[in-house]
This record gives sequence, C-alpha cells and structure tokens, in this order.
Amino acid sequence: MHFTIRCTDKPDKLALRLATRPDHLAYLQRNLDKLVLVGPVLDEEGLPKGSFFVVDVADRAEAERLAAEDPYAKAGLFARVEIDLIRVVFKDGAHIAD
Repeated sequence: MHFTIRCTDKPDKLALRLATRPDHLAYLQRNLDKLVLVGPVLDEEGLPKGSFFVVDVADRAEAERLAAEDPYAKAGLFARVEIDLIRVVFKDGAHIAD
C-alpha cells in the first residue's frame, strides 16, 4: 500500500534539522525498500521547512511507525505529521491502474 507522509517543521528549527540530518539519512538508507520518493519541502528561499515521503508499506500502522522512528521525529523537529493512503495510477511514466 502506498502512503504519503507530510511533515511540517516547527518554526525556527533549521539548526535542529541540520544537526539531525546525518542520522535521518542513515535511517532512510536502512529503509530503502519502503521508500518510493523522499525529500525536503522547501520554503521560498529554498530552505527546508518539512519533509515529504511516498512509501510502499503493508499498512497504515507501518507508515506510522516509519514516520515516528525517523530521527527528525524523535528529535522533536515536526509540528505536524500527516499520513494519507493513496492509490497510484501512474508510476515511472506508466499507467498502472484506473
């Protein structure tokens, strides 16, 4: 099942994000098999203000665990985390579902 995970940083937490980034990247490396697309959400100046994930996991509980165990989440970076189930219709340029 595919889910989006959208995380919004707390205000004025760029230093915390940067300090935690190595652990965050290592966490992502350990979970590559679940990741479809991952990257920071940027503000108008190009600075990170959140994170966005598309993940392929067994169920919502696993998506929630994946989000909660992220070092950014554990460090208290996020003000809000939203998780939504999605149905993939197009992937890698191919129409895979109606």
